Amino acid sequence: MSTTMGKPLSAVRANVRRPRRLHHAAWVTRDQEATRHFYEDILGLPLVATWAERAPATGREYCHTFFALGDGGALAFFQYADQDEHPVDLNSPGHIAFECDAETQQGIKERLEANDYPVRVTDHGYCVSLYVTDPNNLRLEFTVDHPELEQINADQLAHAHEALQRWLSGDHTPNNDFRPH
Repeated sequence: MSTTMGKPLSAVRANVRRPRRLHHAAWVTRDQEATRHFYEDILGLPLVATWAERAPATGREYCHTFFALGDGGALAFFQYADQDEHPVDLNSPGHIAFECDAETQQGIKERLEANDYPVRVTDHGYCVSLYVTDPNNLRLEFTVDHPELEQINADQLAHAHEALQRWLSGDHTPNNDFRPH
């Protein structure tokens, strides 16, 4: 990689190839059936693979399920056979967001509410987000982008580094003019 003043260029500036899409994101579950019901029956993501496996290094047995996304990626979940003896913490590290259209988002919202999952909808101005927590404490976001997202993204790109430095230096003034603060 080339350098600038003795420092390596960032991967973005060096124009490296980026991953094409999310292949899969994986989490641990304590209840594969509750997980399957949530993702397949409520959200509409089909279960496309189930692998019963044994970890070569430890011999620990687990079930690994995959739920397909529209772009070919997947959400995956592991359930360990010995989870009662060796529990795994299910704390969620944040959330995972999926882009969808308004009709899809509304359908998901209706199915979640019909199944007694509390939801939160936030209009960020540049997108409208539906939030829910799955049975594994994984927070999900289903986002409908603003019709002028390309222009919004171009404007953000032009100032992203400057805005980050401003925020890191202590100026936390909101820069989202698309909604009230």
